Amino acid sequence: MRYSRAVSVAVLALAAVTAVGACGSGGGGAQLNAPSQDSIGKNDINPHPASDIKDGGTLQWPIDTPMDNWNRLQVDGTPLDNQRMQGAVMPSLFTENPDASVTMNKDYLDSAEVTAGNPQVVEYKINPKARWSNGRSFSWEDFQSQWQAANGRNPDYQLSDSTGYENITKVERGSDDLDVKVTYAGTFGEWQNTFTPLYPKELTSSPEEFNKGWVAEPKITAGPFKFGGYDQTSKTVTLTRDPSWWGTKAHLDSIVFKLISRATQPDALASGAIDFADANGLVDAVSRFKSTPNVAVRQAVTPDTAHITTNGAAGRILADQKVRIAVLEAIDRKAIANAIIGKVLPNPPTLGNHFFPQGSKNYKDHSDLLKFDKAKAAKDLDEAGWKLNGQTRAKDGKELALSYVSSSTPAANDVGKLLQQQLGEVGVKLTINAVPTADFFKKYINVGDFDLTNFRWFASTFPLSGQKTIYKLNLNDPKDVQQNYGHVGNQEINDLYDKALAEPDEAKRVELTQQVDELLWKVGGELPLYQIPGATGVKTSVANWGAIGFAYNPIDYAKIGFLKTS
Repeated sequence: MRYSRAVSVAVLALAAVTAVGACGSGGGGAQLNAPSQDSIGKNDINPHPASDIKDGGTLQWPIDTPMDNWNRLQVDGTPLDNQRMQGAVMPSLFTENPDASVTMNKDYLDSAEVTAGNPQVVEYKINPKARWSNGRSFSWEDFQSQWQAANGRNPDYQLSDSTGYENITKVERGSDDLDVKVTYAGTFGEWQNTFTPLYPKELTSSPEEFNKGWVAEPKITAGPFKFGGYDQTSKTVTLTRDPSWWGTKAHLDSIVFKLISRATQPDALASGAIDFADANGLVDAVSRFKSTPNVAVRQAVTPDTAHITTNGAAGRILADQKVRIAVLEAIDRKAIANAIIGKVLPNPPTLGNHFFPQGSKNYKDHSDLLKFDKAKAAKDLDEAGWKLNGQTRAKDGKELALSYVSSSTPAANDVGKLLQQQLGEVGVKLTINAVPTADFFKKYINVGDFDLTNFRWFASTFPLSGQKTIYKLNLNDPKDVQQNYGHVGNQEINDLYDKALAEPDEAKRVELTQQVDELLWKVGGELPLYQIPGATGVKTSVANWGAIGFAYNPIDYAKIGFLKTS
C-alpha cells in the first residue's frame, strides 16, 4: 500500500527504481527504459491543449483501498488513494511540479509571502472567487480553525500530522476576511506545506466532526469536481464535474474510482473496465500493457519508494536496538530489489536515503551505515543473548520469532518469502501473515500488530515536513503514533529534526536533513529498499494523464480528458 500528503503517503507494498521514456503500445518485451539525466524533472502524460480534448466522458480510475476518511489530517485519511480522490475536490494552496518545485495555486490564492523573518509571519491573500460548496466564501477563519484542530494541543483530535501547525502561535485576520496572517514561534522553512489541503471550518471546529464527520463523504468541497456518491455494492466512488467551480472547467463529466486488486488491473485495462493502471514495478503488468492494443506505457522518475518498517515498540522483540539492527544486517536489499523489479529494470539500484529519492538533486546514499553482513548479524545476535537452538535462536526460553504482515499484494508476499529465507539463515524465525488489503493499515499497521512489514512511501516535495510524522517519535506519549508505526526514534533525532525544520536557508536545511538521514540508518526503524519504476499503462485516447513523476499533489484533474480524434 502507499501513503502520502504533501506529506509522504503510504502505498501498499511493491517495488521500485525510477525510469523514464515513453513506449508505444504493443511488443517490446517487459523491460523499461533506464532512468537518464534527461528524464529528471519531467513527466510523461501525453500532453494536449484543450482544443484537442472532448467535452465530457468518464475516467475509470483503479484504487487499492476504500476511502476510510475524507479528512487527510485524520489518522485514517492518509493513504495515497485517499489523497488522489481528495485532490479533485479539495483546495491545495500550492501545487508540486515535475521538477519537485512548488507553485502557488492561483485558483485559491492571490498571493502568499513571508512578511517577517523571526518570528516568521506568512501572509495569505485569498482569491475572492474562492467559495465552498455550501456557498460560503473562503475566510481567514478556515485557516484559524484548521490550525487550532491540527496543532496537537487538543488530544481529542485524532491527527495524522501536526507538522507546521504546532509551530504556529497565532492565525489572525488581516485587512479583511480574505487576508490571513500566520505567525510562527520562530522560523519554519517549509511553510508552504501547511494548510494544504485547506479544509472548511465546519470540519475542523470540533473533534467529533474532525474524526468521524467525513468518513462517508466530503460534506463541503471546493474543486473542479464534487462528490457524486459511493456505491456500496460495486465499491466505487464517483466524482462529478462541479458547475460552481470558478477555475478552468474540467473536461471530464466524472471520475469513477474503482476498487480493483493490483493483480487484476492489467485484465481490467484490457477489457475497458479502467482507463489506466500503474505497473507497480511488476514484470507481468508491463508485459501486458505493452501487448494490449490502444494502450501506451508512460514512464517518469517517480518518488515511490519501498522499504521495511520494524516495530520497536515497548514489549516487542525489536524494541532492543541491537537486535533490531542485527535483523536488518541480515537482509540483502540488493537481492530483494533484483527479485522484485530486476526483470523490469535490470540491475536496479538500492535506495540509500530516507528523505531524498533517486532523481532528486539532493539524493545522497548513506546506506553504508547499515550494511548487509550476515556474519556480523549472527555475531550481534549472539552478543545480545539470542543463541542458536537448533535452527532458531532463543533467549530465556523464548524463540526469536517475528511476524511479517503482508498486504497480500504480489510484491509484498514475495518480499516476505525472501525475508523468511534470509533471516532464517541467521536463526531468526519469520512467520508471514498475509492480511486483506483493506485491513492492512487500519487493523494491523496503525495499531502496531506486526514486527516487520513492507509498504511504500510516495515521497513529498517537502522532505522534512512531509515526513516528520514518520521519523520523529513522541517520547512522552506512546499512543501518539501518527505515521511512525514502528515507534522507533530518539531525542537526538527529534532535536536535529526540529533544527532542520526551523532553518530558512534551503542549502543549510538540506545539509541538516542529510544528518537526520544518517541518524535514521543508525537507529534502524526503517530500511529503504528500492524505488519503483514509474510506469503506467494508459489508454492512448487519454490526454494529460499518465506517469506524473513528482507532480502528484495535486494532480491537475481539470486538464485530463479524452482526445477528440480517438
